[in-house]
Amino acid sequence: MSVSISREVARRVFASEFNIATHTFKESDDERAPNYILLPTGIHANRVFIVGTLTQLDNIGNDSEWWHGRISDPTGIFHIYSGQYQPNSTSVLRKLDPPTYVAVTGKPNIYSREDDELSISIRPESVTEVDSLTRDRWVAETAIQTLERISSFRENPTPYAERAKTHYGEDPTIHHDTALLALESLMEPL
Repeated sequence: MSVSISREVARRVFASEFNIATHTFKESDDERAPNYILLPTGIHANRVFIVGTLTQLDNIGNDSEWWHGRISDPTGIFHIYSGQYQPNSTSVLRKLDPPTYVAVTGKPNIYSREDDELSISIRPESVTEVDSLTRDRWVAETAIQTLERISSFRENPTPYAERAKTHYGEDPTIHHDTALLALESLMEPL
């Protein structure tokens, strides 16, 4: 009898919301339990799916490859770091030439900087070069999912939404406006 292990759903999230997510937790005390970040709009994420413009890519490793990339969406910048433990992503990154559109699925990584501030980045599981239509579709779908999370946060809060309200101390209205601005960015000027 084989046991099927399913992966966590990769959540779509804009950079503006992702970059302020600082609360991490596990659902159990099991050492193999997944780590989650709590997003301000009231959902948890073990994996994220982003699409944007890879604007900068640098090999910052000393003894081995360690890539740092900056990916821009209509709301801000994501940072990704890929090295020897992400061989597939590293292989793709070394071949890319910014600026280019990319789709990234990966794990959030929160760490303390030297100034004791928390920073968040993504450890990519996969990186794929995509076209502008794919990027625009991601913006539209991410905006819709963000607006749905905000509506649920207000009308039918889950325990995650309650935890987000306690931790972040904010109504996610700011993310509503950001989602609408992201949608507006897709409209071409007349």
